[in-house]
Amino acid sequence: MIGKVAAFLALVAAANAGLAPAVAYAQPAYAAYAPAVAKVAAPVAYAQPAYAAYAPAVAKVAAPLAYAAPVAKVAVAEPYDPNPQYSYGYSVTDGLTGDSKSATETRNGDIVQGQYSLVEPDGAIRTVTYTADDVNGFNAVVDRSAPAVVKKVAAAPVAYAQPAYAAYAAPAIAKVAAPVAYAQHAYLG
Repeated sequence: MIGKVAAFLALVAAANAGLAPAVAYAQPAYAAYAPAVAKVAAPVAYAQPAYAAYAPAVAKVAAPLAYAAPVAKVAVAEPYDPNPQYSYGYSVTDGLTGDSKSATETRNGDIVQGQYSLVEPDGAIRTVTYTADDVNGFNAVVDRSAPAVVKKVAAAPVAYAQPAYAAYAAPAIAKVAAPVAYAQHAYLG
């Protein structure tokens, strides 16, 4: 790096002393540009261009003979059942996940009765029985049965064999005589 700096400084000194050839830059010669301009005398009078007269086309149409008023939509009332009745039920039991649930409901007029049950995460079964009518409103009775106790059998402990390790041998160390003298590297700078 020092050699590069020294070479650059020597080149600058030689150029300042006049030993290096002078390099000059000359700007290229360009022809002068002058646009051609024609001189024209001003007009004596200015005439506006003539346009054709515009008249929109109008079609004559006879008046309608009769006018029909829009037809009003008539709201049709949905059929009213004074004594509605229905009954439904379902049941799901999944042996793979243990999920079990069921529901039933019956309606007779304004009285609704039903029941549903499900298995909670801890295994307990929740059963809800409900009724609803105009006089008493909605009433529900919730019953929760204790989870079924399943005796778990503990599995026998599994015996694991100790892994076999190969014997470790220390590496062999070779004894070498120390050198008589060291030579230092010569750096060229």
